[in-house]
Amino acid sequence: MKSVFSFFLGRRSDWHLTAPWIRMPRISLHWLGPFAIVSSVVAGWFAFTGTTGLNQASTFSMWFGSSSIVLMAWSFILAFRVSVLERFWGGLDSMYRAHRWAGALAIPAMLLHTQIEPRTKGAQLVAGASRNVADAAEDLAETGELMLYGLVGLSILRLIPYRWWKWTHKLFGVPFAFASWHFYTALKPYDNASPWGVWFAGFMLAGIIAWIGRVFIRDTVGQGSEYSVVDVEHTGTVSRIELAPSAKPLDFEPGQFAFLRIGADRMREPHPFSIASGPSADNLVFYIRHLGDWSDNLPHTELISSKVRVEGPYGHFTPVSGSHTKSVWIAGGVGITPFLASLDEPLPGGHETPVLLYACKSVDADPLVELLQAAASKGRIDLRLFPSGSRLTPETLDELFPDGMDDHHVALCGPAGLVRDMAMAASSRGARSIETEDFDMRQGFGPDRSREINEAVSKVPVLTRAAH
Repeated sequence: MKSVFSFFLGRRSDWHLTAPWIRMPRISLHWLGPFAIVSSVVAGWFAFTGTTGLNQASTFSMWFGSSSIVLMAWSFILAFRVSVLERFWGGLDSMYRAHRWAGALAIPAMLLHTQIEPRTKGAQLVAGASRNVADAAEDLAETGELMLYGLVGLSILRLIPYRWWKWTHKLFGVPFAFASWHFYTALKPYDNASPWGVWFAGFMLAGIIAWIGRVFIRDTVGQGSEYSVVDVEHTGTVSRIELAPSAKPLDFEPGQFAFLRIGADRMREPHPFSIASGPSADNLVFYIRHLGDWSDNLPHTELISSKVRVEGPYGHFTPVSGSHTKSVWIAGGVGITPFLASLDEPLPGGHETPVLLYACKSVDADPLVELLQAAASKGRIDLRLFPSGSRLTPETLDELFPDGMDDHHVALCGPAGLVRDMAMAASSRGARSIETEDFDMRQGFGPDRSREINEAVSKVPVLTRAAH
């Protein structure tokens, strides 16, 4: 019995909340995206103030309801992966963080809306629809609220294998549609044809269209450039996949990533991976670590000649900055992949050899170490390896850069804890150009037992066929 509890409860560290690293960002276009979200929520307050006969509690209740709608709409819009919006958030990884925060904040806003009982008797309100329609819509919204709580619970628990989680995640549009219909038909201080009515209806419509487009078009119909698999190598827990273009090749910069949709059994769900080959290479190369049920299938799937849809490129992660002549790359585990595309690309004139600090489990067992050592032997990078037992810590920067880092561009990618600690350390040592990438399609709490559950289910034929 104890082993069962430990399986589901895991360790205390599995439930640990990592504090975000907060620093004053540089003024740039990246501010516009978050500013647009905050402004759209705050602006909604003025739709409910000053209404005759409406007390303050009712005003807050209506505003919380509208805020929940607007935040959920933003969450769907950001999940649609519109590349033109990246410049306003600083990359798709930042857009996905905003997507998660918008969705997370929509939940307490909805809860506050339902818990604050509005008193509308005597208030000058406008009916959005007939009483019968409005009541039916309210019943749907209550059903959607319960559905939303259940989906959120499933979403934040890492126990569930990814391929099941993705399907529950795609259902979020249903409670959003119910809530939107309730909001549209309910009594409000404004008419649906008024400017405020158009404002909120625009968000509701944009959210529903983005959800439909993501679930029924982008995730089902082939997107991007067509490639085919020409070479595959499996070494330990890493697979190297080389793709040749079938038509026009992808145009990208070092540090960017793309979504791969492989036309093989159990591999058709799009997954993001950093491009490891340089822009001047004829073919695309990806190094994929086996970290979940999708990547675990790679060694057991016939991939040669499989057609692959490559959607992208995405991301604004730049290992080399044009405004600095010194670069420090800090990577941990799979976080090394965004730097690989820069190994064979020429550096800007006058740029010094980048210093790469790589935290890996083992020098001998990591197939990428040999690749990095070959690049170091050619003078492409100044490589410093930190295998298990030789930790990469903030004090390492003191030893390597005793004169400070104010003239360095620092690029970091890897586990969230490592990136946060090393970014704070670089900042305290004078670095002002600090760039991070933390692309995680799925975040949550609790122990990650998805691999164990996936293996157990794969042994049951009926469940295996249903899952596929």
